[in-house]
Amino acid sequence: MLFEVWAPRARRSVTLHVDGAGYAMEPDPGRGGWWHCSVTAATGSRYGFALDDGPVLPDPRSRRQPDGPDGLSAVVDFSRSVWRQAAWSGRPLAGAVLYELHVGTFTRDGTFDAAAERLGHLAELGITHVELMPVCPFPGTHGWGYDGVAPWAVHEPYGGPDGLVRFVDVAHAHGLGVVLDVVHNHLGPSGNHLPVFGPYFTDTHHTPWGAAVNLDAPGSDEVRAYFIGSALAWLRDYRLDGLRLDAVHALADTGPRHFLAELSAAVDDLARHLGRPLFLVAESDLDDPVTTAPRAAGGHGIHAQWNDDFHHALHTALTGESQGYYADFAADPAHALAKTLRGGFFHDGTHSSFRGRRHGHPLDTRTTPAYRLLAYSQTHDQIGNRALGDRLSARLSPGLLACAAALVLCAPFTPMLFMGEEWGARTPWQYFTDHPDPALAEAVRRGRRREFAAHGWPEDEIPDPQDPATRDRSCLDWSERDRHPHTELLAWYRQLIALRHAAPELTDPHWTYDTLSVTGPSRPVVHFRRGPYDVVANLGARPTEPTVTAREVVASWRPVAPPAADGALLLPPETAAVLR
Repeated sequence: MLFEVWAPRARRSVTLHVDGAGYAMEPDPGRGGWWHCSVTAATGSRYGFALDDGPVLPDPRSRRQPDGPDGLSAVVDFSRSVWRQAAWSGRPLAGAVLYELHVGTFTRDGTFDAAAERLGHLAELGITHVELMPVCPFPGTHGWGYDGVAPWAVHEPYGGPDGLVRFVDVAHAHGLGVVLDVVHNHLGPSGNHLPVFGPYFTDTHHTPWGAAVNLDAPGSDEVRAYFIGSALAWLRDYRLDGLRLDAVHALADTGPRHFLAELSAAVDDLARHLGRPLFLVAESDLDDPVTTAPRAAGGHGIHAQWNDDFHHALHTALTGESQGYYADFAADPAHALAKTLRGGFFHDGTHSSFRGRRHGHPLDTRTTPAYRLLAYSQTHDQIGNRALGDRLSARLSPGLLACAAALVLCAPFTPMLFMGEEWGARTPWQYFTDHPDPALAEAVRRGRRREFAAHGWPEDEIPDPQDPATRDRSCLDWSERDRHPHTELLAWYRQLIALRHAAPELTDPHWTYDTLSVTGPSRPVVHFRRGPYDVVANLGARPTEPTVTAREVVASWRPVAPPAADGALLLPPETAAVLR
């Protein structure tokens, strides 16, 4: 088989090592920096590359790392993958309900196979797509996955490439699409050997994680091709339906064509080739419509993006929190929530007190379908980056959780849930790592505690990321589903999702409301009407009487009588209802 590697930093030689034997590689005269060699090898053969008689390192394009990021790579033959759902035709983003899932804590076992056994629950819930948090190899066994260092490979403790194939196959059998979270903006601090091979990183730009990925400095053409090739390989070889792109605002690119536009064009081409829908979802804090604007109109052509503005507005309305970036939204939660429901972005050129400057650009709701923005009340970031990793269920009543669900699932955006949210899971989701390097482990531990000590938290209250108990506390307790009040909340989520699937007006991509009002200085009353449906949520502690047009109560958290003849609806405190 042909082995290739881009290693422009090799001065004299590159040696291929396969199953203990060494082979001299030849430079490719037609491709600068590339080396190649044909050697007999089988699936599972261990191999690596040595530059200028240096140590044998894993393949930058390794598809499997059986012994972790620092071990040798292993040959993978995807033509041997067993697919029982060979006729899978895909699921588009429009009309979707996503579910963010971390393989390592979705079950106590923390594997693809164990997670696959729970996919029937998601199908019954009405989920259309599972969004997996990153699964690339990282040091140790347990971690969030955002410190991965092999962007083409699969974390071995989860089940490796074969485990991911089995998971996707089972998901498709349940009618579920699969979206994978990928990290192109940085690699982890341990086990990253890419700089030995070539200029994968540049000091021209900097990110919160150090030197930026090289997207516009010398050598960047190959680096761009490396990450685009990785993205296409995930979609093609694992039959995924989409990718979530982590923190695209950290992808610094001053070249003639932005990396994201090049990536989205390549994904659209692959979708046409495969004959099934594929999509990209970006995480961006820029509040910039260029992210999802069509490439023909000068945009990047990404199919959707997370909308943290909606989350922050909803979070402050529910909790009253005002620290950090919540300050901009907590000044007037009702206004913030109404603005994000009406136009997506809260910051559209307005002043951001958190940033100390103006921020964002307005989104043209006439040309941007609402499903291009994802809405959620909880995510891995918004839970796990809190000091104690506490969910909304730790401080809100079941009624307020039900109100949050109604607003997320009945708004025109694409809704996304975080695992366990549907039954109001009480397990926290905390920040945990498993770095084998003692110095790095201690640095992470101290850094985490210093970060929150600056905000007034006693250091001894911050969970130790390296303590195995921190990960264990973060695993879902599936037995909760069968206990009060979790069973009632789960039934509420099922009812709302079923209603969303049955009512085309609730997934209408147009930003049209016959009525939209958010009233009250805090814990407001939210009321919007889409087509024949009135959606009302009373976040306050007292009953309220909004005026509605619809007559029939089709879903309510607490018992709600039909409206009076004049349309007045008596809505109990901390209750949501949908009328038709």
